[in-house]
Amino acid sequence: MHVDMDAFYAAVEQRDYPAYRGKPVVVGADPKGGKGRGVVAACSYEARKYGIHSAMPISLAYRKCPHAIFLRGDMKKYIRVSRQILAILERFTPDIEPISIDEAFLDITGSSHLFGTPEETCRKIKAAIRSETGLTASIGLAPNKMTAKIASDLEKPDGLVIVSHSGLLDFLHPLPVGKLWGVGKKTLEALHRMGVCTVGDLAAQDRNDLAQRLGKPGVHVWKLAHGIDPREVRGEDEIKSVGNEHTFLQDETDTQRLEDTLMWLSEKVSRRMRHRNLKGRTIHLKIRLGDFSTYTRAVTLEHATNFVEDIYRQAQIKLEEFLYRKQPVRLIGVQVSNLEEEVRQLDLFQDVRPIREKQERLHAAVDVIKDRFGEDAIKHRKN
Repeated sequence: MHVDMDAFYAAVEQRDYPAYRGKPVVVGADPKGGKGRGVVAACSYEARKYGIHSAMPISLAYRKCPHAIFLRGDMKKYIRVSRQILAILERFTPDIEPISIDEAFLDITGSSHLFGTPEETCRKIKAAIRSETGLTASIGLAPNKMTAKIASDLEKPDGLVIVSHSGLLDFLHPLPVGKLWGVGKKTLEALHRMGVCTVGDLAAQDRNDLAQRLGKPGVHVWKLAHGIDPREVRGEDEIKSVGNEHTFLQDETDTQRLEDTLMWLSEKVSRRMRHRNLKGRTIHLKIRLGDFSTYTRAVTLEHATNFVEDIYRQAQIKLEEFLYRKQPVRLIGVQVSNLEEEVRQLDLFQDVRPIREKQERLHAAVDVIKDRFGEDAIKHRKN
């Protein structure tokens, strides 16, 4: 199952402000009368009728619909609602893989019988989300993740599309080949040059020929066209990394704001790792610039850590590589991989061990304070 909230940011604003309902709402940067430099983060379905869509330059959105309601948005509120929705989903299955703030995969193979049929499970999830949050979700139910994701998008908003095992290829083959989850821009252009326009066209191609023309991606998309997608819903016990990222509602150039956001993300990652008894050795920085070019940088440490100071220090060093360019930043993210379970053991360097143990106690105390009084009760200060 793929659960995808409908126009999430804009829908939350329309829910909270009745005067916005039925009107074009655009969440994103300040349009500044058509001279703004940011982009659209989300928009209501009423705004989409004017040709507005997410990631569109905010200046163009303003020109398309100057009478729209333009909002900067409230990310903290959206995160709270996202957590509420995730709690609802957890009542139906423990096998959940969130992939963004407003969508997730669920495997209901072992739990749907508790709620009737798989279709009834979908309808109960949709009803619970609507009654408890006032929002609508679209759901795709299918034999595999790729098809479920495609299906959830076909009848928005408030859609429910079910694809059976027997009807899998009949569902996929008429679709434009670009609908396949995994066909990027370059692969799509190459396929079009070959005269491949639909998923069925792709399925009819010779697998070896595709491998020769497109390399490894050719075999991958050929399998998808035949409905072959073995990717499983990954629960938290199978997670290979812990990360958080933040998209600025307006492209950011202020160094202090970027570093503050980096610290906030490092704190979130550090805390999640300790809650899961994990440490990691590889720290990644992800950055997306105002022109949507995206970069990742990583460093691998000698010893695994879950200390916020370690995570922030390494990510901040990588961030400095981009700050000198003075380019606006659209997104910033921190991730820790190369994970291992936290195990206390004797350190060969005995003079270092007491310092690390003191840091362990300090972080544990911070966690207790935050658990009791909230995430904002105590904050780390950058050195």
